Amino acid sequence: MQIRRTGLYSREQLTRLLHPNSIAVIGASTRAGSFGKQVLANMAHYAGRAYPVNARYQTIGEHTCYPNVRDLPEVPDCAVIAAAREAVEEIVLDCAKAGVGGAIIFASGYAETGKEDRIAQQERLAAIARETGLRIVGPNCIGVVNALLDSRATFMDITPIPKPERNAVGVISQSGALGMALAQGVVRGLSVSHVMTSGNSCDVDMADFVNYLATDPACGSIACVFEGMATPDRLLQAAENAWAVDKPLVIFKMATGEQGARAAMSHTGSLAGSNASYRAVFKRAGAVVVDDFEALMETAAFFAKAPPPKAPGAAIVAASGGAAIMAADRAEQHGVPLPQPNPEVRTILESRIPEFGSSRNPCDVTAAVLGDPESLGICANALLGDSQYGVLVSPLTYGYAPSAKRPQVYSTLAEQHGKMACVVWQTEWQDGPGVVEANQCNRVALFRSMSACFAALASWHWRAEKRAAGTQTVPPTSPETIARARSLIAQASGQTLTEREAKAVLALYGVPVVGERLAHSVNDAVDAATALGYPVVLKVESPDLPHKTEAGVIRLNMRTADEVREGYAAVMANAAKVAPPPRINGVLVQPMVPQGIEMVVGARNDPLFGPLIVVGLGGILVEVLKDTALSPAPVTPFEAEALLRQLKGVKLLEGFRGMPAVDVKRLAQVISDVSRFAADHPSSVAELDVNPLICAGNRITAVDALIVVA
Repeated sequence: MQIRRTGLYSREQLTRLLHPNSIAVIGASTRAGSFGKQVLANMAHYAGRAYPVNARYQTIGEHTCYPNVRDLPEVPDCAVIAAAREAVEEIVLDCAKAGVGGAIIFASGYAETGKEDRIAQQERLAAIARETGLRIVGPNCIGVVNALLDSRATFMDITPIPKPERNAVGVISQSGALGMALAQGVVRGLSVSHVMTSGNSCDVDMADFVNYLATDPACGSIACVFEGMATPDRLLQAAENAWAVDKPLVIFKMATGEQGARAAMSHTGSLAGSNASYRAVFKRAGAVVVDDFEALMETAAFFAKAPPPKAPGAAIVAASGGAAIMAADRAEQHGVPLPQPNPEVRTILESRIPEFGSSRNPCDVTAAVLGDPESLGICANALLGDSQYGVLVSPLTYGYAPSAKRPQVYSTLAEQHGKMACVVWQTEWQDGPGVVEANQCNRVALFRSMSACFAALASWHWRAEKRAAGTQTVPPTSPETIARARSLIAQASGQTLTEREAKAVLALYGVPVVGERLAHSVNDAVDAATALGYPVVLKVESPDLPHKTEAGVIRLNMRTADEVREGYAAVMANAAKVAPPPRINGVLVQPMVPQGIEMVVGARNDPLFGPLIVVGLGGILVEVLKDTALSPAPVTPFEAEALLRQLKGVKLLEGFRGMPAVDVKRLAQVISDVSRFAADHPSSVAELDVNPLICAGNRITAVDALIVVA
């Protein structure tokens, strides 16, 4: 059985492998189409020393060819193994005995086949790495490229990668083909420092690559194509290390379908699927997550160039009214504000823009820019000088010679103002004049879609806010409260706590719950309603009826004793119709909580990431609307507020149809308290729902709750 790694390889442990002074190509060949021939050809411009190794040859071209790695004039830092799977293990052992720093294995047919003997072969390679300190990339990988050394340790006939600029992107990919495809962005002016593909990752994996590039000054950001791994907590640790040194990490997550999600008792369980979980934990670690593969490199390139934002607003300047409108639409979609220019800037704009244009934001300079080429730069300079704006966005709708001149103008102005500029390429001439120029500018990022541009800007501001907030912690719960909650959970009568039992546990953590009494007869129910005060709610209490609305065992707004009697009979009759017959403890009688905004706050214990907190619009539509936000638990009140701002329905909290605005800080504290409970009891609580949590002003009340025991 393969041993699960817990730590990360340090930069020093990977330097010989990933930044080698010497490389042995084991399996070097002259045979056309062979991996060994292609790797050796790729090494033609390598800045270090390359040694072909193959007992069948004495020379290959001008190179002396050596029979074994032990026969080389020096111990190589890295061995590229271009040999058949059957020969790999012996070669790896030879490399380990010789003291080689690391090996890259191309051969496939290992654990990816699912065959037990092939899985065992891969585990033996992992054991060699573990026992000898030989670091291994692969097997079943395409290779590793280091543009600083022009080291192309791959069998692909790859596009040459120029020496990286200061704003280069380091590319990491579990898919070798996709990683090398991203690196081809160099043909349109992007700068790339490394391409690291991990293959089956018997030893070195994605997390180690991220940790290595986090402290590599050769790249300004890291672009990561990620599918999944057995120990994602290690990738999160690497992401946190990148965050600690302010190295932007941008991740595209493949395999986002939820078909593999397990059936869940709670609303929370069905909402917090695997993709949502990954996104939440990546964001907690400070990584930027993109939805589309096509947006990965341009977003990473943006973060490699962009300084911290000076202001939240974006200024849009375009020579097309239609493009300006599209930009405004996407800005609103992604929550990027478009403040109007101040009076001084407005005066400058009006002096250069014809009356059929627009000096507002978005700013339409119209096609008249053709007759007044300087006007675009003057308008851009005025907007960048406005303290409301941190970035200038310019849609470019037509590719022709003048297009190539604009990016450098924007870049120079942006640098002068300490800001950023974005060009959105909207012509179908994808490699037209201006593409390379824009990508090569220090302060211009080029995007191929308006949505990707404004999504990146939203992430830019989110990342800056997260850095400004610093590290916050949730105060620990007292041991007495934890013990009392654990005892109440243990005393529960079934796998699912009743509503009354669940709310009693949550009340220990300060969660405000509705008052109630349990009635065992119709007369008890009337007495309870009289004591609590009308109107009241009736609910059958049963550990076998977690979703009471669907079972028809709830009656709302009972205003008289007669209504209580009728309601009691109705809910008990409906409970009797359920098959198999549920256990019934009685009927809960609760005060009818006045109308408010209904929220859901829940948690589930994820098998990979532990307790996750979910916040969303509640009530019976929670699974239909799926307007939720997710985060690892516990969350601070500050983090809880950030979750609320992610909701599409957040404006409901600001006051709706005469209802008072919700006290968001009070709500955030309740969310934090629920998350603290979830984090304190990961081994005993599988799922948790507080739904609905009725909010009106500073009155926040949990009227129903569900806890599923692990």
